[in-house]
Amino acid sequence: MILRPQEVEASWYGRARLGAGKKAVLTTLSWVYAAGVWLRRSLYQWGLLKQVRLPVPVLVVGNLIVGGAGKTPVALALAHQLKEMGWRPGIISRGYGRKVPGIRAVGIGDSPQHVGDEPLLYAQHGLPVFVGEMRASAGRALLAANPGVNVLIADDGLQHLGLARDVEVVVFDQRGIGNGNLLPAGPLRESLTRLSDPLVHGVIVQGNPDQTGWPSLPRFGLSLLPDHVYALNQPDHQLPLANFAGQSVLAIAGIGHPERFFNMLRDLGLKVEGLHFPDHHDFKAKDIPFTRLPVMMTEKDAVKCRDFAAGHDNWFVVPVSARFSPALPLAEWLRGHNVASTIESR
Repeated sequence: MILRPQEVEASWYGRARLGAGKKAVLTTLSWVYAAGVWLRRSLYQWGLLKQVRLPVPVLVVGNLIVGGAGKTPVALALAHQLKEMGWRPGIISRGYGRKVPGIRAVGIGDSPQHVGDEPLLYAQHGLPVFVGEMRASAGRALLAANPGVNVLIADDGLQHLGLARDVEVVVFDQRGIGNGNLLPAGPLRESLTRLSDPLVHGVIVQGNPDQTGWPSLPRFGLSLLPDHVYALNQPDHQLPLANFAGQSVLAIAGIGHPERFFNMLRDLGLKVEGLHFPDHHDFKAKDIPFTRLPVMMTEKDAVKCRDFAAGHDNWFVVPVSARFSPALPLAEWLRGHNVASTIESR
């Protein structure tokens, strides 16, 4: 019996049917996985594993399903909203896919192989960013290097229980919860009962937030709206994405759900030939076919293509901004924390 990853993933979302034998194997493995998740969480609850509390409030942005669900634009939107409220946010991340371990600051000129693609994107938006396998240690280092930072956003930190947090938001995309099963029988990292945790302040759902069967807690619709596109090798050259309506384009995406990006472009009238890669793909020049068509890519992928973009004036980056409906009540979520007193308490 051979279990192919593509076949298993397709079964999560109803695109393939598995035989009884394969289902039995996956179900058994998911029971083992569930036991491991329960034991690990229990060890923290019993105090046998210790959480580290940092001297500033911590907001965790995460998801329950494997693969991307839109966490990056959500984390960016939270950071910008906090800045507008007078906070000075920093971002900590594992730096998934980087080749250099350890704790380090992220600069806009860093290689994504050293810091990861998402942290580099955050840094390019002018945010203090540190990466590290242990989020608490990364947070300590960020605060030491940036004493003005008074709130931290932990990117993809929902399952990183070693870091104490004040607010959790859980992000879903159009795939929802798939078949609702835990890994590897389904796409869930944790069961839906995780949403009943009092630290979960809201669920953010791309598209329709009125999913059924979820715990009763605030839900927010998420729309990812494209901004002006810009040429990868000439960032100052910006133009409306609507200028490409009716044109044929090649779109590339190495994100968790590439069709989300392709469909966004199609909805705006572009004729899209989509070329998808695994999430966090380490792009090389040979990955992008030569074409005279406009080549569209996400910001997350663009940070890995900039070093070989010279001469490709037809490569364009499509930034997106997250919009929430209703607006996220960050002031309410951070009630009890004060901008000024947070710094003074350190």
